[in-house]
Amino acid sequence: MSLTPVDIHNKEFSRGFRGYDEDEVNEFLDQVIKEFELLIREKKELEDKLASMNERLGHFNTIEDTLHKSIVVAQEAAEEVKGNAQKEAKLIIREAEKNADRIVNESLSKARKIALEIEDLKKQSKVFRTRFKLLIEAQLDLLGSDDWEHLMEYEIDSSELKSLQEIED
Repeated sequence: MSLTPVDIHNKEFSRGFRGYDEDEVNEFLDQVIKEFELLIREKKELEDKLASMNERLGHFNTIEDTLHKSIVVAQEAAEEVKGNAQKEAKLIIREAEKNADRIVNESLSKARKIALEIEDLKKQSKVFRTRFKLLIEAQLDLLGSDDWEHLMEYEIDSSELKSLQEIED
């Protein structure tokens, strides 16, 4: 059983033959009561403060746990986002490489086709040049022949022209 200030105040001492001075004992007991009450109040305040601090500590521990869980979730989400971004980047790179290969192949094919067309046009131009040269040479030979002089010697009677014209009509 714990001792209270009331217990100290109500304490009665038996009297002996040469006992203690009653006033001195009462004064000392009053002083003990005051000190004891002060200690009890301080103890109560400290207990209340401790309870409050424990409550706050519990609240902060809850916040800490929540923050820790949030950080873990955020890290997992970041890893997932990072992984998805890397996968998407790889897909984009693969698609770009495929497109680049396709474009290069199409360009090479077009270049080959154009080179063949150029060769064909060169051959056609050589043939055309040779034919054109032969045609011009033939025309020059024709112009240089004496047949032109012979044509100039022909005379046509105007009556013959009229009769030819009437036939046509």
